[in-house]
Amino acid sequence: MSTLLSQTVNGLVLGSLIGLIALGYTMVYGIVQLINFAHGEVFMVGAYGGLATSTYLLPGFLAQQWYLALPLLLVGGAAVSVAVAVAMERFAYRPLRDAPRLAPLITALGVSVALQEVVRVFYPGAISPLPYPRVFVEGAYVLPIGDGVPIRYTGALIIVVSVVLAIALQRFVDHSRLGRAMRAIAQDRDTARLMGIDPDRVIVATFALGGVLAGVAGILYGADLGFVNIDIGFQTGIFAFTAAVLGGIGSIRGAVVGGLVVGLVKALGGQYLPGGTAYDYVWIFVVLIAVLVFRPQGFFGETERVRA
Repeated sequence: MSTLLSQTVNGLVLGSLIGLIALGYTMVYGIVQLINFAHGEVFMVGAYGGLATSTYLLPGFLAQQWYLALPLLLVGGAAVSVAVAVAMERFAYRPLRDAPRLAPLITALGVSVALQEVVRVFYPGAISPLPYPRVFVEGAYVLPIGDGVPIRYTGALIIVVSVVLAIALQRFVDHSRLGRAMRAIAQDRDTARLMGIDPDRVIVATFALGGVLAGVAGILYGADLGFVNIDIGFQTGIFAFTAAVLGGIGSIRGAVVGGLVVGLVKALGGQYLPGGTAYDYVWIFVVLIAVLVFRPQGFFGETERVRA
């Protein structure tokens, strides 16, 4: 029983992180109908941005104070992710905005590989995993459930930050002027333009918001696991994309729920299903296929209406 509870907690922590990244996938798709396969690399460069901030900009005496070091790393990592996401939109996707869907899809794959190679070539020591600075309280809190279920402080931080950011994003999209412009462009870009909305500015803002979320997720990933490597963007990005599809791509609530489902399947499937962790990809995609067979639009997606 204690193992089940521990794996459930681990799944919730992982799922919260995946859901945070999946928000970037779902926002971009909801606005420009683009599956941005390079978003996992935006998460990866955010983690390296935080590492660079710690290595080159963070004074030694601040590194010992987590309440000062963590915000600085979050700002540094998010800034790098936003810069990469905005540049990606401006130079890779905008010229292809009216092209057939296959063109930006292939471009996204190319951008993903290019970002990995840029980090591999130019970041010192990135050819192998790099240790990540401990910028949060180490140790674990024992939840009073059953015989006691430990949860690392960094794991609890991931859950809290993910929930707060997801709620804030939903309220921002629902109630802010920019959020209303996002929803207008998602419904009909040409009509939104006639109403005085600048689609380019709104789309750039969407990529920037996705970059902030991915950058924060990158810092939390490094702080929790204690290392980063250039493969984390592809590996975690696959899980996040699956979560976005599972929840209903285009839905903020769906991205969060999809992330939790993926995290729980990975943690519990690795523990109890045949093959263990070696087959966790298999079980995640089995669940995805099973859901899409009965509900192709995902948990919270809307059925697409095709006009004759």
